Amino acid sequence: MALTKEEKTKAIVANRRNEKDTGSTEVQIAILTEKIKKLTVHMTNNTHDYSSKRGMDKIIARRKKLLAYLKRENPEKYDAVLKSIKNKKN
Repeated sequence: MALTKEEKTKAIVANRRNEKDTGSTEVQIAILTEKIKKLTVHMTNNTHDYSSKRGMDKIIARRKKLLAYLKRENPEKYDAVLKSIKNKKN
């Protein structure tokens, strides 16, 4: 379940630091969050798709590691990213 170019661009634009930022920690977390949302919808419809579940578990673990890094290095950005993720959930 890959993200479309528009979905990925939207996540990058909403979380980038400057015009050319495509790989900062905040952007990576935003992209992984979008992938998790898309896979969650897929998994509700296809409960026995175990390879997708494993992939989703890997994505969740990667996002968790990035969040831990961001919390350690820049707590202010960490709080901002968490707020943006929670706002997107609702």
